[in-house]
Amino acid sequence: MIRPVLVRRDRVMPATQAAGFFVGIVVALVLGAILLLVSDHSPAEVYERMFESAFVGADSLSRTLERATPLALTGLSVAVAGSMGLWNIGAEGQMMAGAIAATGVAMMADGLSGPLLIALMVVAGIAGGMALMIGPALARSHLRVSEIITTLMLVYVAIRVVEWLETGPWKDPDSFGFAVIEPIPEQASLPGLFGRANVGTLIALGLLIVFSVAVSRTAWGYELRLAGSSPDTARYAGISLRRKVLTALLLSGGIAGLAGAVQLAGSATRLESGLSNGYGFAGIIVAALALMRPSGVAVVAFVFGAVQVGGQSIQTLGVSSAISDILQAMILFGALVAVVFFNYRIRWAGPSADSSAEDREELDPADSSAEDREELDPADSSAEDREAPDQSVGAPDV
Repeated sequence: MIRPVLVRRDRVMPATQAAGFFVGIVVALVLGAILLLVSDHSPAEVYERMFESAFVGADSLSRTLERATPLALTGLSVAVAGSMGLWNIGAEGQMMAGAIAATGVAMMADGLSGPLLIALMVVAGIAGGMALMIGPALARSHLRVSEIITTLMLVYVAIRVVEWLETGPWKDPDSFGFAVIEPIPEQASLPGLFGRANVGTLIALGLLIVFSVAVSRTAWGYELRLAGSSPDTARYAGISLRRKVLTALLLSGGIAGLAGAVQLAGSATRLESGLSNGYGFAGIIVAALALMRPSGVAVVAFVFGAVQVGGQSIQTLGVSSAISDILQAMILFGALVAVVFFNYRIRWAGPSADSSAEDREELDPADSSAEDREELDPADSSAEDREAPDQSVGAPDV
């Protein structure tokens, strides 16, 4: 029976991920237009409203930056873990843990000056995110328990803690019976840049630059990527995989906690269960589209921030704001499919007369020559081949 198979291309076009992301945007716009037409809305009018609300004017741009900031931080959080082949699915919960710790500091030290109080809240936010990650990090490094499950489960623990604080020890006595936490002091708010944008945007941008350089230009980043792409080679080079796993996951949790502190001090006035607003889960998509590279997180986060702002603005046209979530999902799937076909081509294979001997040889290792079988079986390779470490490291292709 003839069947399609994917065969890796001999020559892969440069900037594959950037081209795939562009294709994903185009695919999302086309499919979104079809969806809007089916629901009796004008795609041109809807897209024009989304573009104007996200980019036209200082106020619109500031809203986009406000949305992009937590997306960039949570995306960076996932990307740092992803640089070593790990998946932090719990950035949403770590963001809440960071906001909880920052709120506690703001309540206990509300008499401090603004800069000092903000600095303490930022440190507390990082510590809060790390505290929620310490369990999954130890379980992954020492017991090889999947970090995907443990980080995801702790998301709901963090949210329930906030709900308990709303009705318990941190309940605002002036809330007239409503379950809300006391607002943070006025001096704990981050300084503004313009419109609704604040200094948190500069913090996120600075971290993206620092980690981009650290991962790609330093020995620490090289060891991190090597441990993720080739654990056996890392052991051969004397790198402690246990220490690298702990480092990557704790840094990932700390950055997500920082996102919570920045969101609290920059855009919110008090801690609430909806403060994370899905930024942690959206950060997973941002990091995946950026190929786990900090350098690409900024661009993807900015585009997704614009899509979210535009999605809110179209409600005045009678269109559901859920269209922004649909567009984000379509961008992801469109980019993934595009990258696959940029790197692979379809070849029809099977026991038919139309399939060439070359196709069958490539698809069936049992029919290949002894030389080919030696390449396919690492156990039969020479000692020299086995000892040569693989120097090609980097984030895996999406």
